[in-house]
Amino acid sequence: MTDSTETRAFEADVARLLHLMVHSVYSSPDVFLRELISNAADACEKLRQRALTEPSLMGEAPLAVEITPDAEGKRLTIADNGIGMTRAELVENLGTMARSGTEAFRKALEERSAAAKDGGDALIGQFGVGFYSAFMVASEVDVVSRAAGTDEAWRWTSDGSGEFTIGPAQDAPERGTRVTLTLKDEYASYGEEATVERLVRHHSAHVPVPILVRRGTETRRLVDGTALWARPKSEVRDDEYAEFYRFNAGAYDTPALTVHTRVEGRQEYTALLFVPSHAPFDLFEAERKGRVKLYVRRVFIADDAPLLAPYLRFVRGVVDSQDLPLNLSREMLQTNPVLSQMRAALTRRVLGELQKLSENDAGTYAKVWDAFGSVLKEGLYEDAERRDELFALARFRTTTQPDGGRSLADYVSAMRQNQTAIYYAVGEDHDRLLASPHLEGFASRGVEVILLSDPVDAFWVRSALGFDGKPFKSVTQGSADLDAIARLDGKSVPQEARASDIATLSALVKQTLGERVSKVVTSTRLARSPACLVASEEGYDRQMERIVARHGRGLGAKPVLELNPSHPLIRTLSERAATGGAAATIADAAWLLFGAAQIREGDTPSDPAEFNDKLVAAMTAFVRAPQRGEHSDIALEGDDAGNADAA
Repeated sequence: MTDSTETRAFEADVARLLHLMVHSVYSSPDVFLRELISNAADACEKLRQRALTEPSLMGEAPLAVEITPDAEGKRLTIADNGIGMTRAELVENLGTMARSGTEAFRKALEERSAAAKDGGDALIGQFGVGFYSAFMVASEVDVVSRAAGTDEAWRWTSDGSGEFTIGPAQDAPERGTRVTLTLKDEYASYGEEATVERLVRHHSAHVPVPILVRRGTETRRLVDGTALWARPKSEVRDDEYAEFYRFNAGAYDTPALTVHTRVEGRQEYTALLFVPSHAPFDLFEAERKGRVKLYVRRVFIADDAPLLAPYLRFVRGVVDSQDLPLNLSREMLQTNPVLSQMRAALTRRVLGELQKLSENDAGTYAKVWDAFGSVLKEGLYEDAERRDELFALARFRTTTQPDGGRSLADYVSAMRQNQTAIYYAVGEDHDRLLASPHLEGFASRGVEVILLSDPVDAFWVRSALGFDGKPFKSVTQGSADLDAIARLDGKSVPQEARASDIATLSALVKQTLGERVSKVVTSTRLARSPACLVASEEGYDRQMERIVARHGRGLGAKPVLELNPSHPLIRTLSERAATGGAAATIADAAWLLFGAAQIREGDTPSDPAEFNDKLVAAMTAFVRAPQRGEHSDIALEGDDAGNADAA
């Protein structure tokens, strides 16, 4: 650290981000003012919080944000008397990548650079890199700051070209930060008072500190800093809710759901919560922190207090408590019993409002589920107490409704006669699930199968006991139990190999594959494919086995190989096995059937080289057979004639 002025280069990622901002064209650069006002308001809130333990920091001047437009000088100044920054904080906050969102924003902006005219400005709010938006309109940005309780003041200056200068400042405020923009010629209108007033009233009307505009020696109040959530619900317009949400969440969409409630009785608090229309970029951060701001009697406490269940972390807004102590520490936020009761009540309220939305506005709710369904399903795994409420909200893709929107209640009401379980398939890819051979027998009987392709699905579906008295059952685990359900075409099962013949074939295939499979059995779940792999009745299904193995904790469970007795290939192999001949052919077929079943699941054959050699040998024999005047006695019919597995 040094008291002298020095020039430094921006961190590499910030430099690239600034280059993109300065050289990109945005639909409206108005965003910069809202972002700078938001930063100033946050600084005031942080000082108010710190003053709870250090009252001397506040002084006598009331907290406020002051804007000074200078049309003649082509300048615009945004000042606050909040917490301020030290020299180290200026370097850290303005010269380096201060938060993970910067890198994510840079990548998203690069991807969208070709279409930046309609959406780049929204990215700024979404990714929380608002300070840098000043360089869209300014040829130079000058920041002077004095941290509360210190004597030193510092100046940070940059033109956004890759470097910044930092050093002592002589003309600093007594406390807080002053940001001065030297406006580019094409953006000189932002130095006009009328433009500033219009933007403040439109974008920042609900900032929780007063906003003043200065003209000469006089100031005029544009925003009074009144808390919107403290006003009666009947007095707040929809557009006011929307603007407050955008300010609070740093977003540009319109909330899909607004919950404004005041609770009195054993506890007293006001909550103003919003469900966004679009997923925020930090939705899947490992910490799973909430983003609802906690106030105690209008004093800001924390912006990530655990006010909702983790699976509702996409909700934005504020909660203002009258009961909590002002001196809440980070540790107390996790253990305070009043806060725990608030969390339970607010979680229940949000789930209830989502249920109402699903009943009254299915179209809007469908968008909410598309954006946040994978997060809500975390609750099915970790919140057994509210699992029924979450089941009522859940929407799924199924084999009969592949585009999604299917509720469990709808599924159960459409179950086939003699169907006793809710069938599901878990995998990593929706299209691959639809093409899975495991679904063939279910499709032929009109049995709907739920398709689960979110990472959390493999976990919650194992812990859920069932829905409406119907257990969940994986189509890739255990026996299919489909014999009692009639086929849609009304026909009996197609011609099958004799039971004794296929039993002989199954024994030979098991002998050939050895410990690679636990057993070889006849399948009722297959209709067109000759074979598939399933998990045993006990333990994990096929997808969960892959997940566990991927983390090095696999139990080494061997799959079951199922053979389709009605498939022409299996019928012919069964007949040959029964005669005691063609042992080598059956052995090769066993390896090919096993490897093909692995490939159909998206896996690699256990021994790729051996699988390749046997496949080439089989194809060579197939090609040469007609040249020797021989013909295959495997008659392929219908779809099987073009079926790669059958060939």
